[in-house]
Amino acid sequence: MEENFLFPILIGMVISYIIGSFPTSLLAGKILKGIDIRNHGSGNAGATNVLRILGWKPGLFVILIDILKGWIPTFFFIDFFQQHELNDDGILKILFGFCSVLGHSYTIFANFKGGKGVGTLLGMLIALFPIAIPLCLFIFITIVIITGYVSLGSIFASISLPVFILVLPIFEIEPPHFSLIIFSLLIPFFILFTHRSNIIRLRNGSENQFKKFMIFSKD
Repeated sequence: MEENFLFPILIGMVISYIIGSFPTSLLAGKILKGIDIRNHGSGNAGATNVLRILGWKPGLFVILIDILKGWIPTFFFIDFFQQHELNDDGILKILFGFCSVLGHSYTIFANFKGGKGVGTLLGMLIALFPIAIPLCLFIFITIVIITGYVSLGSIFASISLPVFILVLPIFEIEPPHFSLIIFSLLIPFFILFTHRSNIIRLRNGSENQFKKFMIFSKD
């Protein structure tokens, strides 16, 4: 890449990180109840914990903003580089989108302690894989209503993404660029890493469960 092309890319990555760092859940906790959401519930600064502690309306607001944080850099920032006629613009989309996800998970506004990155990653993936995302959401919703575990739903949805991407050609749907296919294979590892504490709680039976979302709940 040309040197004068690299500098605006770095600027775009920094801006994407700052956008992702916007502490939506922390602000919701401070404004609505005067609390640090990380000191309540699961201790996570994400939409699920906001839903658990503050209710469904603040939780819905937070998840929508978190999705936008990932979608905006991934979808819009690439327009600034179209004049360079890139053969695979997926690389830049990945850079900008993932910087936003990192900003959410390691926000500069809260001592680098943010959420799991699922909402912001979802926004990024909506921009990258619009065809596959509804299928992943179906997997997520199915797992949640059966088990009540949002973390488990997120893990299974992330694992299903590369599977759906790889089977697209079977249905005569044009697959995304090669770089995006490779990225989709890495997403489950990121989700497993950010959910490592949830996995431990799932194994020992102490993971928080949304029983009111379960259609087969005995309670």
